[in-house]
Amino acid sequence: MGAVRFGVDDLANVRFAVSPLWETVAGLRAVADPGRHALHLPWIKRALGAAGPPPAPGFGIGLDLDAVPPPRCPLAGIEEELAAAGPGAAEAVLPWWRTAVRPHWPRVRALLEADIAYRTRQLAEDGIGEVLAGLHRTLARSGDRLVSDGFPPGELDLAGGGVTLVPSAFTGRCRLVPGRGPVPPCVIYPARAVGTLWECAGGPGDGLTRLLGRSRASLLAEVTTPATTTQLAARTGLTPGAVSQHLSVLRAAGLITGHRYGREVHYVTVPLGRALLGDGAP
Repeated sequence: MGAVRFGVDDLANVRFAVSPLWETVAGLRAVADPGRHALHLPWIKRALGAAGPPPAPGFGIGLDLDAVPPPRCPLAGIEEELAAAGPGAAEAVLPWWRTAVRPHWPRVRALLEADIAYRTRQLAEDGIGEVLAGLHRTLARSGDRLVSDGFPPGELDLAGGGVTLVPSAFTGRCRLVPGRGPVPPCVIYPARAVGTLWECAGGPGDGLTRLLGRSRASLLAEVTTPATTTQLAARTGLTPGAVSQHLSVLRAAGLITGHRYGREVHYVTVPLGRALLGDGAP
């Protein structure tokens, strides 16, 4: 049994985030033990069919969820998270992400963002106390503490830095991930309505490619996780100028949006864009 202690400043610094790296590694654990993750069997069969056997344990992050760093920002991409995880992790994790997880990421991300939307509405109506108490049945509030048998033994004092709340489709219990340097700790909790995740799952065919053109359809699929123009050019083989032009069209059509972080603009699909993608990338 462990606890997280909140102060007034911590409550003012509660934020939400989605972590593609966490979902990828947690998904690997589901594949390794499908009997305990029956809800994900439709995805497990597709993932193994497309990607083959998953990476073996011991490749840096492996199946150790405790080695996954807390997300640095709400729109972190998996490459950014892997850079924080340590050398060697990307080489092993990215192939599995690209073949097994990314084709289904629009569906997973939509579920996670729906959970966050629910929590933020609850925050507006009932306050942060009710949000924290309602994250999962294994969590309980006790004064200024959040207690769970899924947390490491002892008490973590947030000391004013706050905490990031991260919904997950692939975990059945709450976990506490310690902070790293200036990055605050995060609480991973099971997202709502996971049982509906793989209902009527199917690919969108090539209709989207015919509608948008191959380059724009490919870029739309690439920004289901936030990415910069430079990153997209490297992934797709298009020139940065061509990427910028296609992104402008997609943004004008209301399919993506851009968020500035420092000197970079990160582009990501909005719900309409994810709805067009359906369950897979063109």
